[in-house]
Amino acid sequence: MEELEVPTEHLHETIHEHAHEAGGEKWILWVALSTALIAVLAAVAGLLGGHHSNEALIDQIKASDQWSLYQAKGIKSEINAATAKILAANENKEIGGDIKKKLARYKTEQDSISRNAGFYAKSSEEHLDKHVFFAESVTIFQIAIAISAIAILTRRKLLWYASLLLATGGAVFLILGVL
Repeated sequence: MEELEVPTEHLHETIHEHAHEAGGEKWILWVALSTALIAVLAAVAGLLGGHHSNEALIDQIKASDQWSLYQAKGIKSEINAATAKILAANENKEIGGDIKKKLARYKTEQDSISRNAGFYAKSSEEHLDKHVFFAESVTIFQIAIAISAIAILTRRKLLWYASLLLATGGAVFLILGVL
């Protein structure tokens, strides 16, 4: 899975330049500070999203490995059962106790392997669900940062308030991802 990127370097430079140019407009300093905080939250959400994406991939690989092992045990079981039937038919005997024990062991192992595979598949899904919350959070934070930059460039407080509202929405998704 690809890692979430937060390209905000140029926005920070622009915001700080305009904040210094603004001089007497104190609210612009607050815009710059809030935007820096939003960028930090976006970076945290991006890292957490990347972590959960990687964990989902690892767990999916583990689940696939377990299903491969499950299939291998099933094939071994079928080969042993067929061999036992052939031997028994040729010698007019019943399938031996050793073969029956092996077949029972394979069945037990398959049950355990199946549970493990299900566990890893479920874990992968849970990590992907969390990744979605973090990805949404990063997206909302990036939009909020862009609107903050526009607020400074156009000197409109209403846009800054809108960016704060969006950042609050991003924070909600970040919290939902952590929970």
